[in-house]
Amino acid sequence: MAKSSTSNISIRMDNELKAAAEALFDELGMNLSTAFNIFVRQALRERGIPFRITEDTPNKETVSAMLEAERIAKDSSVKGYHDVDELFADLDA
Repeated sequence: MAKSSTSNISIRMDNELKAAAEALFDELGMNLSTAFNIFVRQALRERGIPFRITEDTPNKETVSAMLEAERIAKDSSVKGYHDVDELFADLDA
C-alpha cells in the first residue's frame, strides 16, 4: 500500500468550542483531526458545505405571518379556542 503524504494545518478556534468539540468527537470514537477530515471529504463529495448554512432571521413572508398572528391574538373580536374539540365543533357547524 502506498504511503500517502499529509500536511499540517492550523485552525484558530475558541478554547471552549475546541474542548466541547473534542469531547463530542471523543464520544464518537475520533479526534478533532479525524472529524475535520470527514468534514472536508464530505464537502468535496457534495461540492460545497455539507450542511445548510442559514441566518436565524426569518424571511419577509415569515415576519408578515408573525405580525398577522400577533394582530389576531390581540384582536378581541377574533374568537379564540382553548381546546381542539371546541375548534372542531365550530368547524363542523
